Amino acid sequence: MDKLSEIMDWKRREIADRIRNVSDSELESAGTNGLPGRFLEALKTPSGLAVISEIKRRSPSAGKIKDLGPSTEQATEYLRAGADCLSILTDEKYFGGSLSDLKSVADLFSSSSRGIPCLRKDFMVHPIQVLEAAQSGAAAILIIVRALQDDEMKALRESADLADLDALYEIHSENELDRAVAQDPKIIGVNNRDLAVFKTDLSYSERLIPQFPDSVVAVSESGIWNKEDAQRARAAGAKAILVGEALMKAESTHQLISDFHSA
Repeated sequence: MDKLSEIMDWKRREIADRIRNVSDSELESAGTNGLPGRFLEALKTPSGLAVISEIKRRSPSAGKIKDLGPSTEQATEYLRAGADCLSILTDEKYFGGSLSDLKSVADLFSSSSRGIPCLRKDFMVHPIQVLEAAQSGAAAILIIVRALQDDEMKALRESADLADLDALYEIHSENELDRAVAQDPKIIGVNNRDLAVFKTDLSYSERLIPQFPDSVVAVSESGIWNKEDAQRARAAGAKAILVGEALMKAESTHQLISDFHSA
């Protein structure tokens, strides 16, 4: 069993006792206070590359990335450094995250005049997770195309729409791109890391992003460490980059985000 299959198998078992029918009214009432599209608009706004900064304690490929206290500390650092959006890992078993990480950051931002939209970064399989994301203050969810059947993706997208959440479709191949496009997405990300074996190669973005529909906001994810990597992503057509490990380990978060913006 490859790594992604292992994770998805665990995720389906992990949420099994939480699965139930989720009503349209629940999703609508949990939505983002009548402000749909916040995540999407934050990616479109910058004149240069938009930066989705990730809060990521550990990963199967890197092991422990950073000893991190409250997620609000890292979120505040990203906010001050000029990040456009946040990606917050909420998977505990493999990435050391939690829904409380997302909720505490969203609560912090909602109680101030400043704040940036947050993506719930997890292995989504059921609308109950979309409801949890909305209730925890997310502005977007992740849909990993490789990990899901078409009907599962459709259910997640419909639930996200009801809750006024954006959906970032993540792909790694032409076939996955075709499947994503069939869902009429607004945002597609190329994960440069093969989640089956956790090997990273920026050429995936360079090959796949030029094939995106013009209407789609393109995101390059993983394997971006410096300005040169960001320039490769932008040259391929990326409007945004999602960066975790490099920013978590950066000596100067502000300088690295500045480099990315100007790539």
